Amino acid sequence: MITREQFELLMSGEVREAIRRNRERDPLEVALDKRIVHPSLVATQVKYLQRARRKLPSYAAAECILPPRAYEQSSSEAVAAVKRLSGNRLLDLTCGLGVDSFLLARRFREVVTVERDPVLADIARENFRRLGVERVRVVHASAEEYLAGCRERFDWVYVDPDRRDAAGRRQVRLEDCSPDVLALRGRLGEAADRLCVKCSPLFDVDEAFRLLPGCRVEAVSAGDECKELNICIDGSMAGGRAAEAVGLGRVEVAAGEYDPSPSAGPFEPERYRWLAVPDVALRKVRIVCHLLRESCFVRSENGYGFSAERPGEFPGRVFEIEGIEPYEPKRLKRSLKGVRAEILKHDFPLRTERILSDTGLREGGDCRLAFTRVDGKNWMIRLK
Repeated sequence: MITREQFELLMSGEVREAIRRNRERDPLEVALDKRIVHPSLVATQVKYLQRARRKLPSYAAAECILPPRAYEQSSSEAVAAVKRLSGNRLLDLTCGLGVDSFLLARRFREVVTVERDPVLADIARENFRRLGVERVRVVHASAEEYLAGCRERFDWVYVDPDRRDAAGRRQVRLEDCSPDVLALRGRLGEAADRLCVKCSPLFDVDEAFRLLPGCRVEAVSAGDECKELNICIDGSMAGGRAAEAVGLGRVEVAAGEYDPSPSAGPFEPERYRWLAVPDVALRKVRIVCHLLRESCFVRSENGYGFSAERPGEFPGRVFEIEGIEPYEPKRLKRSLKGVRAEILKHDFPLRTERILSDTGLREGGDCRLAFTRVDGKNWMIRLK
């Protein structure tokens, strides 16, 4: 974390100009350049400003201060922007770098964001100034301290608990994170009727429904990687599920409509001409069967969809099938040895390394092969 002394240096005109002049250089070269004032500090900011061009383009453009740990733990702007919270007033109990508050300020008249670290609170204030954000007020306090003295009402409370313990180990369970949302549930309800909790992407959906009955669980993905699992309590879609794949679309399923039943009937490889590959967000909230069952043969929430006709639009990819055959390594090795292939797999018991070893394949781009397991049998799918 950035110290108070380092923050004051980063606020000085001399260091800010050094960062600006060296933004395009290799950070290692900057760190070793004796002509630069405080070269290590400047190099670190150069490094993270370069990284931020994709993850936090607004922060990069505004030349914001980027503490390494806060940067690594922050949402990307693209992911933060899809949160569907709106109203007059928002309380963000876990400011950090302030990315969520920055994006949510576009949907609220006022945002109060709380940060327990005094230096990070000052950094957030300075960054909001550089970003030209006027609707966000930063308060230095812990979440527990702020709630204990809070007499205000908000439309939403947003919490992104710290998922690292004192030793730096990753935590997944809500009660092990800070602040402990479950322990603060009563206080949170006094501040607002609506609550959104950002969880680890590893957090189990069923556990969310058990701990917070009546909630809506939303998975957000980017590039087919689950980035966030958000638990929302707002009374509008009790027990519902939603999947948002950034750039690909959103699917919502109300609790009363949710049907996770897999497709009935036998798996008939010779009939299928199209392969539906659901985005990870759909798999995370377990709505693959619900969404694809009517148009595809699909046996599991983590599996592929097979169809005789091209499936309609959904968050994911569709490939034309050239052929489906049993995964029989000895037979396949005769035709695949030395072939370069892009390997796709879902619900398949073998690691990619084992597939390559079994078949003699090499990773590359000459063709595309998918592997899956259906009804206890392993299959290979050749894709056009």
